[in-house]
Amino acid sequence: MRFASWQSALGIFGMSSFSFFSSFSSFASFSSFSAQLRALSRSRAVALLALGAGGLAACPVAAHITLEYQVANADSYYKANFKVSHGCGQSAVQQIVVTIPAGVQGAKPMPKAGWAIAIERAPLAQPYLDHGRRVTEDVVRLTWTAKTPADVLPPGFYDEFALQAKLGSAAGPLYWPVSQICEEGRMDWQQIPQGAQKLSDLPLPAALLDVLPAAGGHAH
Repeated sequence: MRFASWQSALGIFGMSSFSFFSSFSSFASFSSFSAQLRALSRSRAVALLALGAGGLAACPVAAHITLEYQVANADSYYKANFKVSHGCGQSAVQQIVVTIPAGVQGAKPMPKAGWAIAIERAPLAQPYLDHGRRVTEDVVRLTWTAKTPADVLPPGFYDEFALQAKLGSAAGPLYWPVSQICEEGRMDWQQIPQGAQKLSDLPLPAALLDVLPAAGGHAH
């Protein structure tokens, strides 16, 4: 009687015993598949999190300002092209200040659309001759400032700031301090390795140029 009542109940829903058991079997298979899919998704999530953590560990928090050409000869005319690849977190860059290293002569900034340039000069402790002309003061600092809010360097964008100058006669590492002033905050890339330190050990390293011995001539 119970069996007959159960079959009658199935009949109300228009189902036969066979279709009911087929549906139940399909539902069980689907439930098993869903459980496997959820387990797989969890595994993939864990793997992706691990991969992301590894990537964060391998990448620096902020890429420092570097020179495009990092090797040059002493006593040569050199184009210093500073690469700026980020802002101060989510704040846009509105000013770049480059301090000219001692011994570098006659620095000239490259004009940049949308940016005003300020040139700061100072008296020299040791004047030098430039094509027969005695130079008693020289450029010590160059500043690029965005003219309007529309000209700033937004976070997530890349830009370059360039100058030309004549390198001194001394070979060896030459560090260029650069300040990056943003709408909110600033980053002063001015640290120089001391003792056994490496440039990569410093959180805010100055831009490095490796100066090689003079090549026996120079060009303009």
